Amino acid sequence: MTRAYSGRPVESVTVDAVRRGEVTRDDLRIHPETLEAQAVVAERHGNPQLAANFRRAAELALLPDEDVMRVYEALRPRRSTAAELSDLAEWLDGRSCHRNAALVREARDVYARRDLTR
Repeated sequence: MTRAYSGRPVESVTVDAVRRGEVTRDDLRIHPETLEAQAVVAERHGNPQLAANFRRAAELALLPDEDVMRVYEALRPRRSTAAELSDLAEWLDGRSCHRNAALVREARDVYARRDLTR
């Protein structure tokens, strides 16, 4: 069964439910298990890069929106120093976002080589 982040079955998130005020913000968020299921399908169809993206998204789905935006902003070219990206990677590791932490470290190294750090 596909479910929202809140645990509610996706099929029950309807326009009528919204009109009745029964739908919360977490009913509209995707559940990490759904993203993992999409990753499995992507792998089965020979798309490991898409699968990796879904798995990173599954990690981020557990974070508040403000934290996801913090990561996004930090990864924009010339927005962060190499040290700030290292700190961000450590912060992500501390929240069990290990795939994202690895991506941030890779970005840090590439940005440093290409002079894209602040």
